[in-house]
Amino acid sequence: MSRPPSFTPPPGARAYALRTARGEFAVVDAPVADGVAPRGTALLLPGFTGSKEDFNPLHESLAARGYRTVAVDGRGQFESDGPQDDESAYAQDELARDVLAQAEAIGTPVHLVGHSLGGQIARAAVLRDHAPFRSLTLMASGPAQISGSQQQRVKLLRDALAVMTMPEVWDAIQAMEPPEETDTGELDEGLDDREDLRRRWLGNKPAQLIATGRQLCVEPDRVAELAAVPLPFHVLSGSRDDTWPVTLLDDMALRLHAHRTVVQGAEHSPNTDKPLETARAFADFWDGTQDRRPE
Repeated sequence: MSRPPSFTPPPGARAYALRTARGEFAVVDAPVADGVAPRGTALLLPGFTGSKEDFNPLHESLAARGYRTVAVDGRGQFESDGPQDDESAYAQDELARDVLAQAEAIGTPVHLVGHSLGGQIARAAVLRDHAPFRSLTLMASGPAQISGSQQQRVKLLRDALAVMTMPEVWDAIQAMEPPEETDTGELDEGLDDREDLRRRWLGNKPAQLIATGRQLCVEPDRVAELAAVPLPFHVLSGSRDDTWPVTLLDDMALRLHAHRTVVQGAEHSPNTDKPLETARAFADFWDGTQDRRPE
């Protein structure tokens, strides 16, 4: 469900293991650009089958606007370790606690961004404790469970993971669909990119994919609960999305009294479909929250 164009961190960014009270998490940390006054820090959470590299196209533009950005692999996701078979380790509340620990380790109130599944985990973290956050942006992440067609795709994946190895599932995905439009949602940009995508797939823990896939299919609507939290909200999406209909995201934004951005020409991954427009929308929103603080 994510489409990173490159696994190479942008100039100036650093890839390392962020140490937290709940273990280490692989991150790409991009500082504010030289000569630019710092305006804040953002923590970026990827979606289902995604990784921190999904945000690589945004770092430079946000650094130029004065924002440090820290993109993270969640527990059991790509280069962050986690149990191979223990699905309970990937319960949503556990993943939300991880996000709170990541924010604490970064050491400053952060603007929180979650893409797709990452948005629902971000929401759970904010509902547990909003104090570490300056704002919440939900990118292509809806109010409750994913669409019926996407639930069917997730069920196929979960069924496959129950009887096949990760390499076997990857090979099956490649055989079933054209390389440019696979179940992982990636663009085919050559052999090197396919190998990077395969390496990322194999880095995921099966229990993580099974548990979070289930979450996407049964997530309840918690918008009213979130609306009571005293944070600025931003709902951003492409102009087309088959995981949550855009009209559903429009309604969620109204219920949250949130700032709303629709990135024209983008689909479920505005960060890679239209990175300049997406980065500008993030920074404009964050700029507008400078005088607003969590209560």
